[in-house]
Amino acid sequence: MALTHLLRLVSRGQLCRATLHARRKYSKVFPALSERLRIFESLREKQSSHRRLEGQELPLSIRLDDGRTVKGTAGVTTPLFVSQSLRAKGALVCRVNGELWELGRPLEGDCELKFLGFDTVEGRQAAWSTGACVLGAVLETEFGADVYREGASELGLYCDHLLDDNTLCLSDVEKKCKQAASLKLPLTRAELNSQQVQELFQDNKLRLQLIEEQMNGPTITAYRCGDTIAVCSGPLLPHTGLLKVFSMLQLSSMTLSNETQSSGLTRLLGVAFPGEKDKQEWESEQAEARRRDHRRIGTDQELFFFNDVSPGSCFFLPKGAHIYNTLTDFIKGEYRRRGFTEVVTPTLYSTALWERSGHWEHYSENMFTVTSEGSQTYALKPMNCPAHCLMFEQRLRSWRELPLRWADFGALHRNELSGALGGLTRVRRFCQDDAHIFCAPEQLEEEIVACLDFVRRVYQVFGFSFHCLLSTRPTPCLGEPEQWDHAEKQLENSLQHFGERWEVNPGDGAFYGPKIDIQIKDALGRQHQCATIQLDFQLPIRFDLQYAGRDGQLHRPVMIHRAVLGSLERMIAILAENFGGKWPLWLSPAQVMVIPVGGDSESYGKQVVRQFHEAGFMVDLNDDPGTTLNKKIRSAQLAQYNYIFVVGDKESESGTVNVRSRGGKQLGRRPTEEVLTSLTQLRDSRSNLEEF
Repeated sequence: MALTHLLRLVSRGQLCRATLHARRKYSKVFPALSERLRIFESLREKQSSHRRLEGQELPLSIRLDDGRTVKGTAGVTTPLFVSQSLRAKGALVCRVNGELWELGRPLEGDCELKFLGFDTVEGRQAAWSTGACVLGAVLETEFGADVYREGASELGLYCDHLLDDNTLCLSDVEKKCKQAASLKLPLTRAELNSQQVQELFQDNKLRLQLIEEQMNGPTITAYRCGDTIAVCSGPLLPHTGLLKVFSMLQLSSMTLSNETQSSGLTRLLGVAFPGEKDKQEWESEQAEARRRDHRRIGTDQELFFFNDVSPGSCFFLPKGAHIYNTLTDFIKGEYRRRGFTEVVTPTLYSTALWERSGHWEHYSENMFTVTSEGSQTYALKPMNCPAHCLMFEQRLRSWRELPLRWADFGALHRNELSGALGGLTRVRRFCQDDAHIFCAPEQLEEEIVACLDFVRRVYQVFGFSFHCLLSTRPTPCLGEPEQWDHAEKQLENSLQHFGERWEVNPGDGAFYGPKIDIQIKDALGRQHQCATIQLDFQLPIRFDLQYAGRDGQLHRPVMIHRAVLGSLERMIAILAENFGGKWPLWLSPAQVMVIPVGGDSESYGKQVVRQFHEAGFMVDLNDDPGTTLNKKIRSAQLAQYNYIFVVGDKESESGTVNVRSRGGKQLGRRPTEEVLTSLTQLRDSRSNLEEF
């Protein structure tokens, strides 16, 4: 107990000294901010007192991911203390039993502890969320701005603000942020309910509106950074001193979600880093990402384009359509092997369907609607699940029919904000490899394992590594706690049986059921969430879906929402950037370029083109007489043709082709039939190899 008491005194002493030190050097507190600080500290002290009364200072065991075990005290020992004791460098945030955890938050019981640095998605987000708090504090106290929202995304940190003299010098902001961060300002948190949020920000109606949009539960997290209060989901760093470098990227005007015109708000976007080396690595990543940008690749390779006549809807040109259709055919082939059957459903539905499914209440603002005769309102479908429920209820189903696995490639439409649209990654018209499985409760685990195996098969073909997240009950949610507990246990059993790496993602399930999200890692080390497997108990209830069981009684089926690629448009963007436009043969829209050289080789070249075209290859002929051979080869390589066939008199006489790869490797003169057989095997096996 003596050690515990000493740890607490040291921790409190450090916090008090840091706070006083920061206030002496960094304090321009306006009356409204001062009152906000008073209210925040009052609320936080009440919460701290409550936790102290509840807490029991029991010994605990902490197992690190390297296998070591250290001892601590519940409610006292923090991950920060552990990392400092072990001299662990670079830790910014951590996971405790799989849950994201702030370094300064005391541990509550025996646990597994994993430290995360800036080289992880979680560490970077924690750094940028903290940087956003620093930026908000600087804009308020140093530049007199009214700050309405601060946060972080995969692009960086941002702060939405209003400034009368909107002529910020970005280098001045960077300098002030660096100075503020160097004071090692502590980040202290409080969980606030709606009433407390109203009290805290009573002087700022717009801020309250934006906070209400952020709240997806009964409480929201607020942090104190110096003399300002920020609302952020966290987790944050223990203090600002861990950020050494700031870089402001751009200023842009903001349009709020419920408005069509500019709100007058300005968004300042930036980034922050623990050190100069981290900044340099990030800049290199950005340069490589720009080189691989799918929008540039789409233009250079004539795959697709966008036009204002249909904002957020992609026009796929022939080569882009080839990729699109090849992906679709790949999934359809897997469907046939896995017992899925394809259905076709309408695109336009009366609002009665959406009201019945519950989507109209929660999602209508994201739907495109049209009015027909008699003032009847219809909506373009943003998802397929209600239509599949309608199909299930067309007649009484038997237990012998289950599981029913229905796939649907219908076009979906979602009314995304114009400012959120970005190439193929966020569009208004898209298609998913969408499927729904209706099964008996006792079939659930087997179906989930089969879905996971489907995911593994597809991602192995692309060369993606992946891991799974078990997203559990959110607040609020629909359904009974026992039902949720049972469903989460079934998903956990399926993941254990599957054998791949997985972790718990607490509170991130859908409101109607838990889910498994699959995150892939691309060639740049970036993570993308594409595949998802979601349990749904609510739609079968809303549609009163039933089947006749073995016992002759009526039973309720379980519904599984399932996608592997996710949006085909978004997957094409991910693949384009992952491969850097160098598509593997089976997916490539430019597989073979035939180049005739001299004599009567042009006729033979056309014959080769016809032969490969009939075998299903994307093959072209370059017979331009005004271009040299070297330029033709170079042009084909830049266009990312997988193989270049040079044919002259010798090849024509011997029935061969002289093969080069796009990387410049000469594979030599080979019989045309042999090359056709080899490339057909390479294509049909969906190999990513370039040699044969």
